[in-house]
Amino acid sequence: METHLVYSSVHLCTLRSFSRLPLTSSPLRPHFARAGRGVRLRRRPIMGMAAISLESTLVHDLGVSALASGVALGLLRFFEELAKRGVFEQKLNRKLVHISVGLVFLLFWPFFSPGRCAPFFAAFAPGINIIRMLLLGSGLWKNDAMVKSISRFGDYRELLKGPLYYACTITLATSLLWRTSPIAIALICNLCAGDGVADIVGRRFGNRKLPYNPSKSYAGTISMVLAGFIASIGYMHYFHLFGLMQENWNTILGFFLTSLAAAIVESLPISSDLDDNLTVPLTSFAVGNLVF
Repeated sequence: METHLVYSSVHLCTLRSFSRLPLTSSPLRPHFARAGRGVRLRRRPIMGMAAISLESTLVHDLGVSALASGVALGLLRFFEELAKRGVFEQKLNRKLVHISVGLVFLLFWPFFSPGRCAPFFAAFAPGINIIRMLLLGSGLWKNDAMVKSISRFGDYRELLKGPLYYACTITLATSLLWRTSPIAIALICNLCAGDGVADIVGRRFGNRKLPYNPSKSYAGTISMVLAGFIASIGYMHYFHLFGLMQENWNTILGFFLTSLAAAIVESLPISSDLDDNLTVPLTSFAVGNLVF
């Protein structure tokens, strides 16, 4: 019994001495100590790389946004100069602005990063135009050349309607729908290409008027369907090249139905009473949610 007690005491003291040793010096757990140190050492580089990657992504998106804003501003300045020189008739000049600004802006979408903040950086460019329309339309900022290039009759107060709706539509489509959505493509293409081409063709070849709306023509309505549809197909293929959208017959059919519905609504008298820059995107959004 005495021998057993002595052995137990020695064994207990030995275990206590091992428990007091630091983890790195314990002969019982050398593998776990080295593994623990390795894990801690590997975490720091990963966190650092993530921070660098996030910073570079934000810088990249900011640069693309600045480039898109600069191109949009350059287009507006170009058409301002054309309006000053009287190169085009005022209504034609306005529709050329209407067609080009939104469609050119779409070309920049694939160059933004896949990050969560990318659509908001992209929306910065049309968002600037919202502020510009509010300042010009309220009379706080005077720019007769710009007003002449984007208004129907040269009245600065017009900018608080159609041009403002136009800028808001593209801003919301960019920030909320973004580049993987066929609804965003259909909405912007019907607004820019469809509505813009319809006005140009309708004024030149619109002799035969619609029976339910004498201010609209068969030529204008048909050209709106075709222009919006063809532009949508073109951008579907363009985004497909970057792996952002699938090309299939269901999507093509959806684009046609959306363009057709937008053209029909645009031909109704209510579009003249409200504004086709409001009714066309709303119709495209509603029908797009049904067919895509």
